[in-house]
Amino acid sequence: MPIVDIYNIKKEKVADIDLSDAIFDADVNEAAIYDVVRMQQAARRRGTAATKERGEISGGGKKPWRQKGTGRARAGTSRSPVWRGGGTIFGPHPRDFSLKVSKKVRRLALISALSMKTKSGNLVVLSDFPLAEIKTKSFQAVMERFQWGKALFIIDKPNPVLELSSRNIRGVKVLRSEGINVYDLLYYDQVVFLEPSIKDVQGVLSANG
Repeated sequence: MPIVDIYNIKKEKVADIDLSDAIFDADVNEAAIYDVVRMQQAARRRGTAATKERGEISGGGKKPWRQKGTGRARAGTSRSPVWRGGGTIFGPHPRDFSLKVSKKVRRLALISALSMKTKSGNLVVLSDFPLAEIKTKSFQAVMERFQWGKALFIIDKPNPVLELSSRNIRGVKVLRSEGINVYDLLYYDQVVFLEPSIKDVQGVLSANG
């Protein structure tokens, strides 16, 4: 059972927490991670690109000139794809890029990502993140104290002061525990849980097992 230290924002150890082997020390399933990240990336594609085919272009009902005798190539409509302003051949149309991945695989991928962060030492637990006011400088001071670069903060409930203090810092994201996902866990170098949020995540994943 992995034991993780709990720190305050002064980087002082205040306690430790026992984490579940099944969630934070499990075997990493790379195939599940690949499938879920691919699903998340596909879901972000808008799929709104659209072009008009010749039948959707207005006008062009009249034959531009007579069939023979002009010395020019035959033409049946000014909306032909070979004409400027004509329709597009095999152009893109709105579509849904989303992929389906089973709930079991999504859970397995999330557990694998959490286990990777724990084993690499890039998962940190804070007892709290108290800030008296919205101040980017105060948040940045904590980041520098822990020497964090790209960091993902997982919180258990809305925290406007923390969220607004961090929003102008590049490479930092604050996320509610129910929104935790594989892509963000892998994208950010450091994953920082507030103590209540890691208990929430562990409880939900244990219940779904």
